[in-house]
Amino acid sequence: MLIDIDTLLAWGGTYKKYAAEEVIFQEGGICSFYYQLVSGSVRWVNVDEEGNEILQVMIWPGDCFGEIPLFDGGVYAANSFANENVVVIRLTKPIFFKLLNQNPELHFKITKNFAERLRFKFMLLGLIAHHHPEQSIKQLFSYFKKNQKNICPNCSKVVLTRQQIADMIGLRVETVIRTIRIMHNNGELLIDKGKVYC
Repeated sequence: MLIDIDTLLAWGGTYKKYAAEEVIFQEGGICSFYYQLVSGSVRWVNVDEEGNEILQVMIWPGDCFGEIPLFDGGVYAANSFANENVVVIRLTKPIFFKLLNQNPELHFKITKNFAERLRFKFMLLGLIAHHHPEQSIKQLFSYFKKNQKNICPNCSKVVLTRQQIADMIGLRVETVIRTIRIMHNNGELLIDKGKVYC
């Protein structure tokens, strides 16, 4: 949990529900709130001219999202969609800054979260640049496992679809499917009933 829900509520945070596939905010929109996911999952994506999504990050309960324009005053850099019915807690921008000013330890948590996401983006750019599908998928899964992101902590099941993996590392979904099958055959990961385990 990035910021304790009771703290957010005490500072005037409010719950908001979104239905599956509902837009939470749009690329280019003005930022007015700090968002933190309470339940469900959210994808943060850019959408190209043909309507294809480029997955930036998956958001899980306890994660914040859409925070970049809170700090730089710009517009949203990506779209946010509910993957399923979700509940978020929102805090208005001015109150969010008062909360951070009076609680520097929370500011450090937000900054650490920024740094982790930036480090992940550097890794993804490297994976996209070297064009070796098996190596890219290995590194991505290794990151997931080490950081307990996009993976079930109890069973090591990857919770992203093959399409989302492809979108994340700039590959065609067919390449990801074929490469994961090869990795399974080589004993580098497990496919069971269509699910991938690393």
